[in-house]
Amino acid sequence: MSSSSALLIPPGDIHRAWWKESSVYQIWPASFKDSNDDGVGDIPGIVSKLDYIRDLGVDIVWLCPSYKSPQVDMGYDIADYYSIADEYGTVADVENLIKGCHDRGMKLLMDLVVNHTSDQHEWFKKSRSSKDSEFRDWYVWKPPRIDENGTRHPPNNWVSHFQGSVWEWDEPTGEYYLHLYAVEQPDLNWENPKVRKAVHDIVRFWLDKGADGFRMDVINFISKDQAFPDAPVQDPDAIWQWGDKYYANGPRLHEYLQGIGAILKEYDTFSVGEMPFVKDTDEVLKAVRYDRGEINMIFNFEHVDIDHGPHGDKFKPGSWKLTDLKAFFERWQVFMYNNGGWNALYWENHDQPRSIDRYVNPPSALRPAAGKMLAIVLALHAGSPFIYQGQEIGMGNVPIEWGIEEYKDIDCLNHWKGLLETKQFDTQAQQTARQEYQKKSRDNARTPVQWSSAPNGGFTGENVKPWMSVNPEYTRVNAEDQVKDPQSLYHFWASVLKLRKAYLDIFVYGNYELVDRDNQEVYAYTRTYGTSQALVLANWTDRDLSWNAATHKADQFKEILLDSYESARAAQGQFAGEQWTLRPYEAVVVLLK
Repeated sequence: MSSSSALLIPPGDIHRAWWKESSVYQIWPASFKDSNDDGVGDIPGIVSKLDYIRDLGVDIVWLCPSYKSPQVDMGYDIADYYSIADEYGTVADVENLIKGCHDRGMKLLMDLVVNHTSDQHEWFKKSRSSKDSEFRDWYVWKPPRIDENGTRHPPNNWVSHFQGSVWEWDEPTGEYYLHLYAVEQPDLNWENPKVRKAVHDIVRFWLDKGADGFRMDVINFISKDQAFPDAPVQDPDAIWQWGDKYYANGPRLHEYLQGIGAILKEYDTFSVGEMPFVKDTDEVLKAVRYDRGEINMIFNFEHVDIDHGPHGDKFKPGSWKLTDLKAFFERWQVFMYNNGGWNALYWENHDQPRSIDRYVNPPSALRPAAGKMLAIVLALHAGSPFIYQGQEIGMGNVPIEWGIEEYKDIDCLNHWKGLLETKQFDTQAQQTARQEYQKKSRDNARTPVQWSSAPNGGFTGENVKPWMSVNPEYTRVNAEDQVKDPQSLYHFWASVLKLRKAYLDIFVYGNYELVDRDNQEVYAYTRTYGTSQALVLANWTDRDLSWNAATHKADQFKEILLDSYESARAAQGQFAGEQWTLRPYEAVVVLLK
């Protein structure tokens, strides 16, 4: 095989754990399944589909925030961590969901959102009531900066993730509060030990209910540089600048993570942290190395930022090459393997567009083939695979014809509003913005799951208006049809996850090595454990390709383990000899001698 910097660690030195061998299915509750025909998905609707999830072959169900919330940011603005939103159900419903998962041999992962709360949380209401409130320092409050003309300005120049300044002026108390996200999402002050104690109590509450761990929302933002300095000017045309240098992976982050980690260890749970803006490998390793006592793995963002425009603006056009994607995976695959860390593998989630459109964008007839190729390439890397609802059937982005009135994403809507306010937002600029929303908006992942070809895709009742429009593709892309079809993408995902477990040593604990690194049309890598080796090979184009197996010493194959076009047995003859032909978006897994 082609050489790389990967170091083959003796199998006996690999730290084994149940969560490394697991795969995860993520659920966005509002859009999963509506059980009571009110147009919004709910917890009982999830329970009704647990057999469908189990049959996919996953081990863990991740439930996105379902707590009481005004839903400014679709549940990531929490008003009460101990209650469930009325539209989703009750705490008893979550207990029933936990039991349903456990009865089927699966675990349940809750969402922990503790960088910020809703401004409707009692903590914040008390905090903003008075400077003398005992809850004042539960949040980050700062006085204004006053210039030489006596004009008031925010404490620094940081930009919010949802556009504008991160500071909101509070007239009654005469100070600004920090919100890295929406104005209605004030940041908690983790410097306050009472805040940390309150978070620990929340963690214990849900673990005592039977939850098996947490996905932690923007968890690396909880420690900020307490000087709150101005950010460097990266975009000279913008008033507000990215301040992640001062709030991502702050000075006390690992202390705070170890506080949570001690509780998680007590319960033998699973944890994954969302950590944007992190490219420092040492910082990542501190968070995820198995002997650090913090979290099990993180979501890295480099590959989902790959199509963003200049200055990290996702709503500006960007471009990328296949070698960029391969380089990202190689870097983190090799680093984690060599240093006792672990990767979270994902193409999609509630914040990202659909992978078939983003990474491939194939002709309509080849969408299932592209989905199968993406399944093999992702899930057989080293790490734990995450599948987002609808990904297993190949759901796509929203139609380009949708007007802005169809969008619900606060990030999108704030961006559109900001453009309108520039007064230079002509027809061409509007068209460009709409194109980028259709490619990258979070709404792409939040359309209701397409369960059948019935009206509303079987998500809710026939005469009910769903909270968000159903993608009209549901008549040809839906779960009911795919469950019936053994050749469907749904069943192929099940085959990939089954193969991963059948060859646990190779695909979970094996070494990773990128093959044919500079090829812009083929994605290939090997996984090696001891004397056992498998090759994963994928054609990233919509045409037939010839690949010289002999050049990469792959022609001495033992058997085909999985092929995205046909049965492994039928594919055997195709990969004999030195020159292999790959059909459009074909992916194959080969066991080598």
